[in-house]
Amino acid sequence: MALKGLDIFKLTPKTNCKDCGSPTCMAFSMKVAQGAVGLDKCPHLTPEALKILGEATEPPMKQIKIGADKGEFTLGGETVLFRHEKTFVSKTLYGVAVCPGCADKKLPELQKVDYERISERMYVELIYVECEGKQDEFLAAVKKAQAVGRTLILDVKDAAAAKAALELTKAGKPVLNGANESNYKEMSALAVEYGVTLGVTGPNLDSIHDTIAALEEAGNKNLIIDVGSASIKDAFAKAAQIRRASLKDGDRTFGYPTLINIAKLAPDNLELQTALATLFTMKYGSIIIMSGMKYSQALPLYGLRQNIFTDPQKPMKVEPGVYPINGADENALCTTTVDFALTYFIVAGELERSGIPVNLLISDAGGYSVLTAWAAGKLSAGSITKFIKDQALETKIKNRNLIIPGKVAVLKGELEENLPGWKIIVAPNEAVGIVKFLKELKV
Repeated sequence: MALKGLDIFKLTPKTNCKDCGSPTCMAFSMKVAQGAVGLDKCPHLTPEALKILGEATEPPMKQIKIGADKGEFTLGGETVLFRHEKTFVSKTLYGVAVCPGCADKKLPELQKVDYERISERMYVELIYVECEGKQDEFLAAVKKAQAVGRTLILDVKDAAAAKAALELTKAGKPVLNGANESNYKEMSALAVEYGVTLGVTGPNLDSIHDTIAALEEAGNKNLIIDVGSASIKDAFAKAAQIRRASLKDGDRTFGYPTLINIAKLAPDNLELQTALATLFTMKYGSIIIMSGMKYSQALPLYGLRQNIFTDPQKPMKVEPGVYPINGADENALCTTTVDFALTYFIVAGELERSGIPVNLLISDAGGYSVLTAWAAGKLSAGSITKFIKDQALETKIKNRNLIIPGKVAVLKGELEENLPGWKIIVAPNEAVGIVKFLKELKV
């Protein structure tokens, strides 16, 4: 149910608000409807009214927290189907599936994917431990996975094995994945006892819907939905229908984050798993489980996720600083460009391809592209000069050749005035010409 500004009148006593003075509290109700203020700020609302209005103002998909401390993540909270409508809220998380027989091999491998891109750590956030048979073997795999320090997903349908695993891992608040129409009461009791999120699955959407409805009736709304692994087509259809039912049709029973187990959808085919991971990152996996993760997979996949789950109103930026390319030292050429991430990666890639040592100077240009930054006054002779002075580059770098982007060649004269002793060189207009330009450059 969407909350309209006037809906609050029906639940608010007709008394003057001490903040706005309105007898019907028009200003406050409108702020609530716009999400600018919380309902708890109104002194006139009764607990019953707060409960009703609180449920009405919640997003159609619940926000669920999993893990603990540094391994705590938020899932869900989405309000739109498409990123161009509004910013997505909670990024997709990636996990690797391990079993008792493969834990020793997979656990060291998944830890190798751990790097930083545009001030964000890219790593395997989750480990999915599957109970394939004997309880003692499952628990041994759980202990090994727990030692890696990642948030766990315990895939187990047996209540006794689930309780033993939760007793081992309760401090890390894992996800207990394994509730279905036949065991949901026992599994829910365990999830509530240990304060963890419960994963719910079923052979079809009707079964999943009925199981969730029963769990909600019992008071458990800390859930995620496992779409199952019958086929790629079935998993995609369920993921899309669940998201559409909650966001467009207002069916809050389906308003929970989803888990997609690609390891089962495309076993032993990492290339296909990577392709499917990109698909379900966009539509609509909150958690994606793969059978393995290599750097060659992670680089495009995490880059895609970062693009999708970045606020389009806030451009991605790299940190200002000096970036040595191709082993550049104090004697290497200097070049500069803006801090817009896309521009940086294109330029840095071409510089690396040239094989020539270059110090790439990145100043704060507001996250804009070259021409936009120049038009906005963020990239100017003054800003470049200030960066060089603030960084004390003249004491750190002996080379006095500075290459500037070709599209702002107009800055050449002023830079030469601001930086006596420096030779200002104008680069090609397009990055594709950098390699040839550098190889032919004589300084």
